[in-house]
Amino acid sequence: MPPSDAAFVIAIDGPAAAGKGTLARRLADHYGFAFLDTGSLYRAVGLQMIIEGSDLDDAQKATETAARLDLGLIGDPRLRAEETGGAASRVAAVPGVRAALLDFQRQFAGHPPGDTAGAVLDGRDVGTVICPDAPVKLFVTASAEERARRRTLEMEGRGEAADYAAILEDVKARDARDMGRKDAPLKPAEDALLLDTTNLAIDAVFLRAKSFIDGKLSSRDGA
Repeated sequence: MPPSDAAFVIAIDGPAAAGKGTLARRLADHYGFAFLDTGSLYRAVGLQMIIEGSDLDDAQKATETAARLDLGLIGDPRLRAEETGGAASRVAAVPGVRAALLDFQRQFAGHPPGDTAGAVLDGRDVGTVICPDAPVKLFVTASAEERARRRTLEMEGRGEAADYAAILEDVKARDARDMGRKDAPLKPAEDALLLDTTNLAIDAVFLRAKSFIDGKLSSRDGA
């Protein structure tokens, strides 16, 4: 572990269903770091608005909801529903929502819970906006077709009806919103390691990421 008092931050970004969440959790377990799925915060905002019957396109309402977010929703099983994911992508495009959640994410990264030596955060703008000075930045991606296939299998595995064509359309729509928004668009940080998981198993992705991170840790230890 790094000798510095500063937490060692691993920032992981990428589009939906690219595998970044699976990789982030595995890396957090391997290094004993705290883990935060930043997307769950936006999903919670979206879910809260759905529960309250709010208009997802009402920017002021979305901002107000984020400011009084019920963190108890983070563990709600409805958080993983496709409807919630779509809502999260919509509210995440609201600058006020992003501003309301910014401090929470930075506080988690700088002062991880449990006195751990580091933190792993995954999302859409962790390496570019939330933690631009993170020593490790990874950008995990995959083709839209492969991500839609994974979503379809995931839903079918939960016993839910899944329409691949509709899911592919939704994946592309989310990509367009995430990459096209004016505030913190989804894009790789200039110094991020790009990991395309389209044709890679999670073990291979993990080993590439681990090798990169170990190099950064060694450099910091020797600094």
